[in-house]
Parts: sequence; C-alpha cells; structure tokens
Amino acid sequence: MSAAARAAGVRMGLKGPMMALGRGGDQVREASVRFGDVGAGRGADDAAAGQAGATALRQLLADRARLALLNEVAERIGSTLDLEGTCAELARFALPRFADLAAVEVLPPEAVLAGPGFGGGPLRARRTALEAIPALRHRADSLAPPGHWVRHRQGCPTTRCLETGQALAETYPAVPEWPCETGGGTGGGENGGGAVGTAAGPVSSLVVPLRARGQLIGVLSLLRGADSEPFAEAASFTDDVAVIQAVADRAAVSIDNARRFAISQDLTMELQRALLAEPGSPHANLELASRYLPCGTSAMVGGDWFETVRLSFGRTLLVVGDVMGHGVEAAVDMSSYRTLLRYVAATDLPPHRILRQLDRLTSQGDATRPATCLLALVEPARRRCTFASAGHLPPVLISPDRPTELLAVPTGPPLGTGLGGYTAVVHPMEPGQVLLLYTDGLVERRTEDIDVSLARLTRIGRQQPSASLDGLVDLVLSAVKPPVPDDDIAVLAARIQG
Repeated sequence: MSAAARAAGVRMGLKGPMMALGRGGDQVREASVRFGDVGAGRGADDAAAGQAGATALRQLLADRARLALLNEVAERIGSTLDLEGTCAELARFALPRFADLAAVEVLPPEAVLAGPGFGGGPLRARRTALEAIPALRHRADSLAPPGHWVRHRQGCPTTRCLETGQALAETYPAVPEWPCETGGGTGGGENGGGAVGTAAGPVSSLVVPLRARGQLIGVLSLLRGADSEPFAEAASFTDDVAVIQAVADRAAVSIDNARRFAISQDLTMELQRALLAEPGSPHANLELASRYLPCGTSAMVGGDWFETVRLSFGRTLLVVGDVMGHGVEAAVDMSSYRTLLRYVAATDLPPHRILRQLDRLTSQGDATRPATCLLALVEPARRRCTFASAGHLPPVLISPDRPTELLAVPTGPPLGTGLGGYTAVVHPMEPGQVLLLYTDGLVERRTEDIDVSLARLTRIGRQQPSASLDGLVDLVLSAVKPPVPDDDIAVLAARIQG
C-alpha cells in the first residue's frame, strides 16, 4: 500500500486489521478529496451530504475488505484434515497482521461435549500451534510447544474467554511469563509456561474463542510486544476484534472438521486393534511370527487381517486378507470375515472350497464389502502347502539354500462378488523354509508398477534355519516397506520345525 493511500485510510478511520488488508486505499483517498471539495464550496447542507457519503463509502470499503479477508482465510486455512497443520495455518495467518505471537489451543473431546468448566480445577487444553515473529521467536521457545497439554490458571483471560464465549483483551506490565499458563519451563507437558514479557514495556494479549457448530472447541491467543500498539488502546479496537473474531469463526470450522476427523481416526484404530486379535496358536510343528502396522493418522485405517486355524493331523490353515475400503465399516467387515472363516474352516474343506463358501455367504447380503484373501494349508508331515487365492497378492517362499521366490497361485475374484471360480495349487515346503503372507500395503507404491514392487521381495537374501523368525519379519519390513505407507500392512510368516 502506498504512503498516500495509507494516509487516506487513516483519515477515513481504517485502522488495525482493515488497514493491514491494503485494499481500497486509493478509492478512499479519492473519495475523501471529492467529498471534501463538495463540502468546502456549497455550504453546510452539501458538507453534511458529503460527510454522509464519505461515511457510507468508508463502510462499503470496510465491508469489501472484510469479505476479501474472509476469502483469504478460506483459501489459506483448512487445506488438509490434519489438526496440527490446520491450526498452524491459522497461527501463521495471524502474523504479523494481527499480533506478534499467536497460539492455538484445542479442548479435549470430553470438554467440548460437557463444556470447558466441567470437573473444576485448572483448564486443560492441547496446544496445537505456536508461531511468533522473529523478534519474539526466542520467547516462544520458552512456552509449551505444540503437541503438549497446557493447564490455565483460574480467572486468566483464556479461562474467562471460554467461560463467557467472548473475546478478552488485557494489557500487562513487563511480566516474567505468559499470564495464563501454570508452571514454567520449556516443553512442560501439562504445565508448560515461559517468559514472554520484556523489561522494555507492557505486553498486550487478545484471546478469541474458536466456535464451530454451536460449540466452543478452543481459543486463539494473540500477543503484542512492547513495540506494538496494545489491543485495547487502538482507536479501532471494536472493529479489530470483530474482524479477528470473524477470522477465528471461519477458521474454527476447518479446525473442527480436522478435530472430528482425528477423533474418528482414533476410534477406528482402537476398534481395529480390538477386533484384530493375535492369531490362534498353531501346532507345535509350525513356528509363526506376525506384524500389523496401521498406516497412521494421515489416512483412515483399512481392513487388513490375518488368522491361523488349527486343523486335525497337525495341519494349520494360514489366512491373510484385506477388506476393500477404509474406516470403521472396513474394520467391522474384517471381523465378519474372520468369524465366517473360522466357521467354514472347521468343516475341514480344502482351501479353494473354503473360499467358495465364504464368497457365497458374503455375497448373499449387501452389507459386507468385497475382500481379497489368501489361504495356505500347511501340512508339515507331508512337507507341502496348498494355496488358494481370492484376488490376493502371491505368497513368498524364503529358503536357506536358494533365492527367494514368488509362488505362482491361480487368482480368483475377490470374496463377496458371488463369482466363485477358485483353484487350489500345491507347493512343496521343507523345514527351514519361511512362507511369507502379506497385504498390499507392504509392497504397493503409487509411483511404480506392482511387478516392480513384488520383485523387491525376491531380493531378500537367503536365511539360515536358525535365524529368528521375528527378526526375519522385521528385516522384510525394513527392506520392502514404503517410507510412507499408503495403506495398512499385515504380515504373517510361518516355518516348519524340523
């Protein structure tokens, strides 16, 4: 914004956040001159009319600037469903146009539902973002960092803001620490506090509630140092607070979306952990090792699973599957497949007929999602393994005396389609060899063909029979797993005891 435009904006009363926008300054300056000239040459009535017109134009430009600001909020805040990332976008947006330091804190889910005053005692909130201008960055380092829980003193601006639902501004003399946090020290967990004041002058704070869908979900805390005009002393204080609150309200919707997504993620992962119990105990002639790795909070967990079923005559049925889709529904369907599998496997059918029965049962209703599945019936006494596949990736056989190989298994359609057409195939399996079953999250990478990904498995070196099976699984994960998996990973390894 030019100096002339800034002067015109001050003359028309556009200060604080409105001036920071830099929009409409030239129009204000021209309008001020035009209406001023009218008032000087045509008497008191025309002067009053000119002043009224200038006031109306000033309000029009202020409204337009406010809409432009909110459009910028929509573009820059809420670009992802990551809670910390969205809060950091809000904190960065506030600097330096509104403050010198900005912190965002989100209430725990139970406090959002029951209200911030539930339970009594110091208010507990999770700091999700903390940003500062370079001059105050060393001060911000002494505060509780993002990811830590902070307890606020009773009666402090943050507590009162959440109790009343109103923005609160206060000015403090040179204070040794942030006036809301209890305790002290960098990264103080639930009691983080730190120095933000200076001996050079007062510190001014503005705490604004974050409201979404009729609920208070957190606060935006802004701080100005001694070199900045205190919030409460600005001539445009009321307008400034209204603008900042509008920004906070718009950003709070994106923060609430990310917060709800994170809660859903946590519930889904907890449900899947509860449903994905450890596989059943095999016979003593078979050694097992397994791993399950969720892909993390950046994407919803899937329906990957594995299972072992003890059968007669020392045989063990190994199973690995992957329900299509993600989320709670996929986790529930995964549990349904495991239950049906145990029921059908108890009838002692061969693997391809087990798949046929599972496909028939699951295709009769529309509630269960399709799933890929690989069955391996290990018979140590006969030194062989019988496979059947429903759209799943091929198993891997790791030997101590020859290269690792992908076993050729005829692939039928996924379970739940009702198409059937599964075929069994038998491969020899000697003591000391390791059979590896896995889901696609272990090998698939979006940037390469699946054949290239599978070939990476065959480069696993020869393993001695005395090597730890758990250690081998860890070796496979470190050598093959993508740096940032796009899907859950389930791995099941088996070795016949000599």
